[in-house]
Amino acid sequence: MGGKFMTAEQSTFMIDLHQVGMMLRQATSRSLCLLDEFGKGTLTNDGIGLLGGTITHFVNLEVPPKVLVCTHLTELFNESCLPKSEKINFYTMSVLRPQENSTNVEDIIFLYRIVPGHAALSYGLHCALLAGVPEEVISRARLILDAIENNKNVERLCNEKISSKDQQYKAAVDKLLAFDFLKGDLSTFFQDI
Repeated sequence: MGGKFMTAEQSTFMIDLHQVGMMLRQATSRSLCLLDEFGKGTLTNDGIGLLGGTITHFVNLEVPPKVLVCTHLTELFNESCLPKSEKINFYTMSVLRPQENSTNVEDIIFLYRIVPGHAALSYGLHCALLAGVPEEVISRARLILDAIENNKNVERLCNEKISSKDQQYKAAVDKLLAFDFLKGDLSTFFQDI
């Protein structure tokens, strides 16, 4: 689809836009339109707006095509993003969590069955674990997610090398602030730094 637009110089997001634009112009009531993670190649809010606008366009058609949308943009479930319509049905993958309040990613079991509803939680960390992402990366991701969810600042990850450099920079700034530019000797100043 859209072969003349598919060049190596375009981003995947631009290619997605061309394809969805063509879909919007050419879809009929007999079409099956598949939107897989449309909007992921841009800022989250732009992606939500583009996907929400695309779905709304289809909903507003008198005789719309069949549209299947797969997305991680859960903000779309908000009624301000999508119109309430009998034409929209939400489905999600069934997931078994042995303990409802369990946050341990190892406890999650994907059942590979589609059920009515939408996902209340993201299972990205579990998927990362299954894909072999090192535990230290997942632990750090868990800390960052927790900070974001609780509107806290994300603490910078500090190791000895970074800490040592920070101390050197602080010492240089302290010397710079203490230096008397009117009476001081610049040669000596730069040798000290």
